[in-house]
Amino acid sequence: MAETLVIIVMGVSGSGKTTVGARLAERLGWDFADADDFHTPGNIARMSAGIPLTDTEREPWLRSIAEWIGGRLESAAPAVVTCSGLKRRYREALAGGRPGVARVFLDEGHDVIARRMERRREHFFRPGLLDSQFRDLERPTPDEGVVTVANTGTPEETVAAIVSELGLETTPAES
Repeated sequence: MAETLVIIVMGVSGSGKTTVGARLAERLGWDFADADDFHTPGNIARMSAGIPLTDTEREPWLRSIAEWIGGRLESAAPAVVTCSGLKRRYREALAGGRPGVARVFLDEGHDVIARRMERRREHFFRPGLLDSQFRDLERPTPDEGVVTVANTGTPEETVAAIVSELGLETTPAES
């Protein structure tokens, strides 16, 4: 198996992707990118208005993230990126069968995520869209090679579980 160079942290909106992804990148000493930064202004406007994206609207966004991942792999620059990765075909497009890409799905229940989203004030994704995320979600199956981690503890505990599941060495914390 190739050395992991890019980790995609996936899950429905509000599952903790950004928090966990950023802390994972920090722990590993890798770069971090949030999938929200790859959205077009039009997609952000739709979601801000409470309108779920279609597969067609998601396609350029997914392509941009996949290209970014490709650039990281080409330059051997390790990184963590977030992306909902709701459907199997999205996850396959992101990873593209490329060695060096690990996919992690953060699993948490609808009610927990809904409560978390109600507390989020500054994000364009409206809590009312959560049901559409769960409707679109195709949970990863064992044959996909996606690591599923329950995001039920602290972000640090979730990061520790990911590091353990992927067998990654981390740089020791400075004293």
